[in-house]
Amino acid sequence: MGRSLNRNTESGVTLIEILVTMIILAALAAAAIPTFAVWLPNYRLKSAARDLYSNFQMAKMGAVNNNRDWAVIFDNTSSPGRYAIASGRGDNGAWDVPEVDEPIEKIVDLADYKGVRYGHGNAGGPAGTTFGDEIAYDPNVAVFNPRGTGSAGYVYLQNEKNTTYAVGTQTTGAILLRKWSGSKWQ
Repeated sequence: MGRSLNRNTESGVTLIEILVTMIILAALAAAAIPTFAVWLPNYRLKSAARDLYSNFQMAKMGAVNNNRDWAVIFDNTSSPGRYAIASGRGDNGAWDVPEVDEPIEKIVDLADYKGVRYGHGNAGGPAGTTFGDEIAYDPNVAVFNPRGTGSAGYVYLQNEKNTTYAVGTQTTGAILLRKWSGSKWQ
């Protein structure tokens, strides 16, 4: 006859194994939290800058597709600021602060990005020809015409670490996104 071996086929984990696993996870989390706290403000700023870039694209394409002027209207009268995409001029024929009388397609509040606001931060020089203020469009409006061209200027965004992005347009319709590297715009 053959021999049979008694094998313990029960599986599971012991209390000690669970405690060791939890201690390792707690140590990893404790190490990761400071890194995450340093990374998060820059992530939010980059996200706000990319969204502004995309909204410039939306306004440009809206102007071309609808064969009429579209604008990005910046409002820096409140803190931290906001902007709107308008698909036409208001009844008074001017581009005004959002929610006055333009047909508004979208409103973006910088407060949604927690810690992001209009400003130059640590930038040592303008992305374009002059700083002016944190919104280098006159009068705080970037307009795109049906050909996709329009006004030139930049909008500067910063976070509480004074990291700065510039998002702007050229008269040719080119839309630019730049970051201050500490010594120059990239």
